[in-house]
Amino acid sequence: MSATTLPRRLAGWWFAPLPLARLAWLRTIVYGFVFVDVLITTSWVPMHAQTPSELYRPLFLARLLPLPTPGPVTVPAVMVTLLVCAGLALSGRLPRLAGAAVFLLYLQWMLIAFSYGKVNHDRVALLVALAVLPTGGRAGHRDGTASDAAGWAIRCIQVAVVLTYFLSTLAKLRYGGLEWLDGSTLLRGVLRRGTSFGDGLRDYPGLLHAAQYGIVAFELTSPLLLARGLFGRIYLGFAAVFHLVTWATLKITFLPHTVCLLAFLPLERLPVPSLTARSVTGEVPLGSGER
Repeated sequence: MSATTLPRRLAGWWFAPLPLARLAWLRTIVYGFVFVDVLITTSWVPMHAQTPSELYRPLFLARLLPLPTPGPVTVPAVMVTLLVCAGLALSGRLPRLAGAAVFLLYLQWMLIAFSYGKVNHDRVALLVALAVLPTGGRAGHRDGTASDAAGWAIRCIQVAVVLTYFLSTLAKLRYGGLEWLDGSTLLRGVLRRGTSFGDGLRDYPGLLHAAQYGIVAFELTSPLLLARGLFGRIYLGFAAVFHLVTWATLKITFLPHTVCLLAFLPLERLPVPSLTARSVTGEVPLGSGER
């Protein structure tokens, strides 16, 4: 393979056209999930409005920009503005402007959330999705037009999902070493936060030990999610089962990341209900908008 062929093949893979309808469905799902995340799964973030400022340890991006210290004015303002912009993006109007605003505000929301301690990695793909979804311009749920802009955006989300898995194992080995594999990692997790289903595994430490190797094997081979056809779908099924079992045994959901797994599915085949097909004005399809 020549030096010029590889970049062409990579570009052809990354920009392979995909239906605009899939982009529209992803926007509906992702922007809708912003409401779920802000109001339910990260409903604890507004408490930082009353947290003493000396406990604030801004992450690198918060220092780089720089952003104001969270307080009783900043946190509610970011929350309300984020939800308003998410609603506008969800309506399909001004997809680039509203989508860009949602990304920047949600990024600030995450910096507020995680500048006081532990940083979760389950929102990497969601942040990437919010960054790239606006780039596709107009897209309707019934629009079967193949677009390289839609293909690029969706591929970025897929790659972010894969990198989250792959780099997670590198982090395990970096900070936990081989002890993460050969120790009692999952057994400690079950003892600390296990469910009724997970508690039943306490008597099977060998199974939990083997599962640690299985998790690392899955994460290291996660690039196979990008394979086309039946093999890629089988691996997507592995990912779904992995998250289901993790939730059932340890109450760990990875919900933002799981939402982004939908980028691997042919969402354009979903039926379009009448409410989705038209906005409240009866004229503009959700997911569409002006360029």
